[in-house]
Amino acid sequence: MNSRIPLAALGALVVGVALVACTAAPAPAPTASPSPSASPTDTIPSPEPTETEAVEEPVVAPTCDTLIAPSTIEIFDSHGWTFKEREFRVSGEVIEGGLECVWGDYTVASDHVQVFGWAPLGASESSSMQQLLLSNGWTRADEGDRTYITEDPAHSIGVDEAGFGMTYEFGDGWVTLADTKQGLVLIKRP
Repeated sequence: MNSRIPLAALGALVVGVALVACTAAPAPAPTASPSPSASPTDTIPSPEPTETEAVEEPVVAPTCDTLIAPSTIEIFDSHGWTFKEREFRVSGEVIEGGLECVWGDYTVASDHVQVFGWAPLGASESSSMQQLLLSNGWTRADEGDRTYITEDPAHSIGVDEAGFGMTYEFGDGWVTLADTKQGLVLIKRP
């Protein structure tokens, strides 16, 4: 009989056992039982967010100094423009928590201004505000998940290259406003 075959089988068995031992789950670490003087809340670890759990940051409402990019503010400043802050309105209805910023040169009488606004807006309120604007003759344009409601260009003080005047942009939980649809791209939403 050849003694090499049983030795080879024994060697393979040893290697197999070693591989299984390396991949086996480690034994659980012993846990300490709470001391009699510890209260139950002292022994319960506080939950920590895991990498897969999202930690929601609170939405910080913008100000007229943060609603648009600093580079845009620098341009306005270079022309001597300042802003006036007022309540965010949709057809006269005040939207709580929002603001509207009207930038212009307030040292002279002029209607040459830039308007930027933002407000938080729930789904049902968004729907009713859109219907209110549409019932007042504004027009609707949908692009992707956004809805734009713009004033009739025939009644607009100014329009952008696409023919949009004062325009509201409705998104998920918010609404923005600019004096043209093109102006909406300058707004930094929270």
